[in-house]
Amino acid sequence: MSDPAHLLQAPSPNVFDSACPTRAILDRIADKWTVLLLILLARRTMRFNELRRGVDGLSQKMLSQTLKSLERDGLVTRTAYPTVPVTVEYAITPLGIDLAAALDGLRRFAEDRLPDIENARARFDAT
Repeated sequence: MSDPAHLLQAPSPNVFDSACPTRAILDRIADKWTVLLLILLARRTMRFNELRRGVDGLSQKMLSQTLKSLERDGLVTRTAYPTVPVTVEYAITPLGIDLAAALDGLRRFAEDRLPDIENARARFDAT
């Protein structure tokens, strides 16, 4: 008789499979606001308006939505203090720190290699 235990095991994640839940994770971490917010929060805990000022072009609505998604995914924590008005701080979690370290490499690449990419674009556009 064959062992039925293998039937109970979930299939291994496969990001190339359109039905795999890892696709939703990639959607979250590939979002530009996620990248920028996690890199900022890896530096220190910040309040909502500090984050908003720290990322030029980020609307209040998008900041709120992105922070809620990051909190839901366990990448950020939200702490409200009973002050008048209420003080709210956002901090990165250990899981978020792991992700921010990887994302900061993307930031460094974009900043360091910007001239190369601009030159490649100019060459391409000239043809």
